[in-house]
Amino acid sequence: MVKQHHVRVYKSEENLAREEQLAHKIAAVAADPVAVVPEVTEMVINRIIDNASVAIASLNRAPIVAARAQALTHAPSSGGKGAKVFGIGERVSPEWAAWANGVAVRELDYHDTFLAADYSHPGDNIPPILAVAQHTGSSGADLIRGIAAGYEIQVNLVKAICLHKHKIDHVAHLGPSAAAGIGTLLGLDIETIFQSVGQALHTTTATRQSRKGEISTWKAHAPAFAGKMAVEAADRAMRGQTSPVPIYEGEDGVIAWMLDGPDASYEVPLPTPGEAKRAILDTYTKEHSAEYQAQAWIDLARKLHREHPGVTDPANVASVLIRTSHHTHYVIGSGANDPQKYSPTASRETLDHSIPYIFTVALQDGSWHHVDSYAPERAARQDTVELWQKVTTEEDPEWTRRYHSLDISEKAFGGSVEITLADGTVVTDQIAVADAHPLGARPFAREQYVNKFRTLAAGLVEEAEIERFLAAVERLPELAPGELDQLNITAAPGVIDLGAAPKGLF
Repeated sequence: MVKQHHVRVYKSEENLAREEQLAHKIAAVAADPVAVVPEVTEMVINRIIDNASVAIASLNRAPIVAARAQALTHAPSSGGKGAKVFGIGERVSPEWAAWANGVAVRELDYHDTFLAADYSHPGDNIPPILAVAQHTGSSGADLIRGIAAGYEIQVNLVKAICLHKHKIDHVAHLGPSAAAGIGTLLGLDIETIFQSVGQALHTTTATRQSRKGEISTWKAHAPAFAGKMAVEAADRAMRGQTSPVPIYEGEDGVIAWMLDGPDASYEVPLPTPGEAKRAILDTYTKEHSAEYQAQAWIDLARKLHREHPGVTDPANVASVLIRTSHHTHYVIGSGANDPQKYSPTASRETLDHSIPYIFTVALQDGSWHHVDSYAPERAARQDTVELWQKVTTEEDPEWTRRYHSLDISEKAFGGSVEITLADGTVVTDQIAVADAHPLGARPFAREQYVNKFRTLAAGLVEEAEIERFLAAVERLPELAPGELDQLNITAAPGVIDLGAAPKGLF
């Protein structure tokens, strides 16, 4: 069963034993050769399909074009055959494949999520682990083990250690988890994984300004950078290089100076030796291309659009009040005090983190589209701007409590809405979880993942290539060493113009 590990800050003279350090305990979990249970294997396949969906849909967006161009200047290194980049057939060095593919997966903010003490997109583990797997000629079974381990570590760190209240970006949990997953994939020993986990954490702590104010394109690059650092950390550790110790608990370490300080205390859950890594089953994907806390609100807005069409006209509406969790209110709601969240000229990345905007557009359109809903002309529509300015959020203690609940049956990411009409009529409704959530109205299963892939790949990938990819990924446990290139997808002719990429240093 899962064991809770007490983690605190130690003074240097206390000389915390290596085996008692969190990074070492993470490494021990990663090195445990426990078998992967069938339901975890099925979910790994689902998430590879999910990542491919959103990566393909992003192929010609500016951050991906730039990251792909950078990757293509770095040929495969001598230690393996290189790794593939989504959309094209060329091979590059694995850390650069992790970079390019990581940006493609994250750009639309449209893949899986896990929310607890902190936030995460655990699918960000897949690009670096897959890149290393392709480079080293690993098997499908190896890849499944590596991805299951990456998810296990990230989910458990997210359950225990809050980064965001200290304005540290959530990719600080991704560097260690990706490094651990790579260690599992390659069958590295505990000491090597321990060193790579420490290096990955040390190089991936950054502030949350990347998700504040006018959100930039770095939002898509941040997890890719963490994945790239994890690949490089594993390489250094395999060459015998060491990392800062203890990286979490040291008196000048991450917890003491970046998180809760020298008096900090955490309980971090990790599976015991021989226990299956099942944490991926606690995660959930997105039906809509938007911040996860917006998923349920899009679904509720669609419902209100059908049931109360009059609320879509700002002339009929006096105010819209959304009562929700602390996070939703203060990070993507009016509690953030970001004027950009109400600006029709805001960047796509900013609109993606604005519940007032997202709820307004979904309410008026009765739908949500990963491109059209963010188009500048859509954001600038006069009736939308007028209604948008009437939407505010406030924290509701009960929805905050449910957001942080460890009981999956009551954990919630929604809230209630109160729409006051011009004639004094009040329309109210509420939603706890998104329709696609495991406890939602229409939980995602393999059929929905495949449909999401087909929908987003349409017009960008030829039908034969779509079928080839789906057949390969569903055979993942049987793929032999060296066959993981089959998990790459090639765009249809003319979709990608490599010559149109921006120029840089490389």
